[in-house]
This record gives sequence, C-alpha cells and structure tokens, in this order.
Amino acid sequence: MLIKRFLVSLEMTKTAAFMTFARASINVFFIGCVLCSFLCALFSVSTSAQDDVVSLIEKKQKELKIKEEQLEKEDKKLNALKKDIEEKIEKYTKLLSELDIKLKQIEKIKAERLEYVVKIYEGMPPEEAASKLAALDERTAIEIISGMKSKKAGAVLAYMDAKKVASITEGLTRIEKKFPTE
Repeated sequence: MLIKRFLVSLEMTKTAAFMTFARASINVFFIGCVLCSFLCALFSVSTSAQDDVVSLIEKKQKELKIKEEQLEKEDKKLNALKKDIEEKIEKYTKLLSELDIKLKQIEKIKAERLEYVVKIYEGMPPEEAASKLAALDERTAIEIISGMKSKKAGAVLAYMDAKKVASITEGLTRIEKKFPTE
C-alpha cells in the first residue's frame, strides 16, 4: 500500500509537473504568438512606410523628369531665338554697311554736283550770278558761295542786296553739326 500510495503520489506529482510544464508551454506559445503578431504588425507598418517612401521618391522623380523636359523645351526655344536674333543682327549689320556705302556715294555725288554748279556760277558775270543766287534758298546759296574762289565770291556778293549778303555771311560763319556716319 505504501508502494501504491507512492505510485499514486508519484503519479500525481508527475501529473502536476506535466500540468506545470503544459502551462509553461502554453505561456511560451502565447508569448510567441503575441511576439509574432507584434513583429508582423511592425513589418507590415514598416513595409507600408517603405512603400510610401518609394512612392514619394517615384513621384518626385516623375516631377523632376517633367521639369527637365520643360527646361529642355525652353532651352531649345531660347537657342532658336538666339539664332534668329544673331541672324537678324548679321542681316541688319550688313544693311547698315550697305547704307553707309550708299550714303558715302550720295555725298560724293552731291559734292561733285556742287563743285560743277560752283564752276557754272563762277563762269557767270558777277551781276548775273548775284541775281540768280538771290533767288535761291539761303542754304543752297551759302553752299555755292562757300565753294567759290574768294575773289569771285566777293564780286558776286557786291552785287547782292545788303540784307541777303548779311544773311549769307552769317550762314558762312555758322558751324553746322553733322551726325557721324561711322
């Protein structure tokens, strides 16, 4: 009976130990499940955050690409405008050069014609030259008289009206400002 009691006691101890072990195992299992759930939640949040970061980076890359394309388009437009402006500057510089040449030719022709007219007036008798110069506008008369030899100019002015002579004399002494052609 003692043995039987001992065996029952041993059986009870064994059952109690098994129960304690089972409870401990259940606790460990429960803690493992909680820990696993926590880690799953943590990784799912982390993955979600990573997805958000990746999504944000992709969005920014698209925006940068769009801006880069816009800048390239604007750069092409600016280069086209620059080329157009450079072509126009070249064209107008060439035109200005041609105009300058033409202007110099015109001035040369005008000087040659004035010299011819001066010779005509110098060939006239002073009385006739004086009457014809008096009929001209003052500027033209001044240009003709200024081209004459001083003796001939004096003889012509001697036959002209005193007021007209005074006006022509003022014009001869006046300095005109000319704009530079270069």
